[in-house]
Amino acid sequence: MRTLVTGGAGFIGHHLVRRLVERGDQVTVIDDFSTGFPWRLQPYRDQISIVEGSILDEEALDRAVAPSEVILHQAAIPSVARSVIAPKAPHAANATGTIEVMLAAARHGVRRVVLAGSSSVYGPVAELPCRETQRPAPSSPYGASKLAAEHYLHTPGQLHGVETVVLRYFNVFGPGQDPASEYSAVIPRFATAVLEDRTPTINGSGGISRDFTYVDNVIEANLIAARSSSPSGLTCNVACGTRYTLLELLSAIGDAVGRRVEPRFGPRRAGDIVHSQADIALAREAPGYEPVVSFHEGIARTVAWYREQMTGRATHPDRSPHPGA
Repeated sequence: MRTLVTGGAGFIGHHLVRRLVERGDQVTVIDDFSTGFPWRLQPYRDQISIVEGSILDEEALDRAVAPSEVILHQAAIPSVARSVIAPKAPHAANATGTIEVMLAAARHGVRRVVLAGSSSVYGPVAELPCRETQRPAPSSPYGASKLAAEHYLHTPGQLHGVETVVLRYFNVFGPGQDPASEYSAVIPRFATAVLEDRTPTINGSGGISRDFTYVDNVIEANLIAARSSSPSGLTCNVACGTRYTLLELLSAIGDAVGRRVEPRFGPRRAGDIVHSQADIALAREAPGYEPVVSFHEGIARTVAWYREQMTGRATHPDRSPHPGA
């Protein structure tokens, strides 16, 4: 299949590229490397086409979209905290960027576009787990921009005859996340702190809980959603359907490292919700999604990857102080 991955140098994007190359797809990536890293694509550099540019650049986007049958649209500015401080950039990348992708898809006869959605569209909910029938009420500009992106996917898709699917990701983690970023997700920060024998900081209560989802589950969901046999016009949750508190997460990381961990506590971050958990019944029923890697197995794999990177730094002192830094 001829597949375009927008944001292919990003965390989820580069895992998608790996799997697509492994199964023999003709893969194109568009990325402006503003948040993605070229090193993530280096193992596949001779097997893929890379268009360096923004999805907001029509000329660059047309070059990337033209040969494609399917677009896996991962490009985004993905931080809740960053969106609270500077909401215009996430809106431009996430909402306006999706409009541009859909217009380009229509111009070039793309069959299907699969959007990386977000659980942040739900906001604080009165009842868990989150179901797609619940009214979205995002509590951050990031969540609002991802909700707008959903509409800007499905509506132009209906107008121009492009098949569409939204996959609402829940707290994706795994190898390759950047722990050095100010806006880094919690698992890479916790894992590297514990491996370096530093005390991790929990923002807010340790009782905050999330449906942590190992990246391979998200990759499987994208591959399934891209099939011509999968329903179009669908919006569904992609997660494991369980939730763990931050204290339970830290305990699991400690188990993977082999030591007990005691955190310090800091202020809760603006825009964060307290609890999140997905109902994945629709994803199971419609496209046929099923989680392939459990939370604890995912944590073990992730910790092993960060340990390997740190060992590599010790062997090769010229490497950056953090993976992807």
